[in-house]
Amino acid sequence: MQSRTPNPALLGVFWLGIQVVWGAVLAISLQARASDVAGHAALSAYGLLATCGAAMAGIAQIAAGVFSDRRRLRGSRRIEFYVWGAGVASVALFWFYLAPSFAQLLAAFVLLQFAMNVASGPYQAAIPDFVPQRLLGTASSWMAALQSVGNAAGAVIAGLIADVRIVACAISVLLLSTCAATVAHVRTLPLLESAPQGRMQITKAFADLFASRALVYLGFYTLVGYLYFYVGSKELTGLVLLVFTVAGALGAWAGAAPANTYDRRAVASVGGGAFVAALFAFLISHATAAVFASALLAGAAWGVFLTADWALGCGFLPRFALATAMGIWNLALLIPQIVAPIVATAVLSLLHALQQHNAPRIAFVVAAAEVTAGIAWIWRLPASSAIPVDSAVTGNTP
Repeated sequence: MQSRTPNPALLGVFWLGIQVVWGAVLAISLQARASDVAGHAALSAYGLLATCGAAMAGIAQIAAGVFSDRRRLRGSRRIEFYVWGAGVASVALFWFYLAPSFAQLLAAFVLLQFAMNVASGPYQAAIPDFVPQRLLGTASSWMAALQSVGNAAGAVIAGLIADVRIVACAISVLLLSTCAATVAHVRTLPLLESAPQGRMQITKAFADLFASRALVYLGFYTLVGYLYFYVGSKELTGLVLLVFTVAGALGAWAGAAPANTYDRRAVASVGGGAFVAALFAFLISHATAAVFASALLAGAAWGVFLTADWALGCGFLPRFALATAMGIWNLALLIPQIVAPIVATAVLSLLHALQQHNAPRIAFVVAAAEVTAGIAWIWRLPASSAIPVDSAVTGNTP
């Protein structure tokens, strides 16, 4: 028997599992594993790993998106992509954590990125596939909150558990179990009627949405990439990220009603502006309590931004090619993973600070500038508190 309405928690729980993986790998384990196999060349090894992995992620996500959109037109709920991607990723995780050399670590990370994005590309179309427009803010807040909780769980697992075999096992189990829960729920849901098939176009609104998101995530991944090197230990990094991501879940839920009611550009700007302010507070904090207070504010602000970001994307992207459009839109998240270490390394090299102790602090200032530019760019979008379905399909101003 089919459900009348989607349960946002069950629909979004797979996002929790996906973000557990990335919270562990991107925030802590990638840097720690680079240090394990590359020693003093850890920063350079990290940059190469991040660049190659993100490049594979972009290719896999768009390819899976195009294929899943074709399957969607024939009535598919896209769950075959969830299952295959999660299964292969669980194997790749063990290889990643146990790889004895840099070459094997690189191969394992590329495979992990491929499998995870085969699953997550089509999965990101789940909200527009099943959730009506009037509830986008609520559903988006759940996705943002579960993203924060998942990142927190992943950071705790990777930061506080010393045995990498247990880390790999824990995050694999969470990935597979959350996938199973979402698949079971999606099987009961009727698909919303999709728009007539048309030619995929990059409208001005789509381009501006992409650019603003890319700049914000450029700053975010610069911050995440250098946090471990700034803090200096897996344990403290894990605790800071735990505070950040738990606060992010609270901020995401707080952003639900504003994202349903007010201009989503304004909601995103409030979140992004507060995030930048918290970042500077973090840089000047010396006492442990002040560091965690800054992380708390930054996390809550990031949760508000994520809710508005999800709602903007679900509102503006064309409904007849959701996974393809999501894949292209998500390049605004993946390209910064490639570019962030390149830009930060270039700035540090220009300032002759690459090997200095204050290099991570300089990288954080770069991150703040990048987020600020992204928030400013978001105002090139049309107002978006209530986007009619026709506007979401064509990309025209309401």
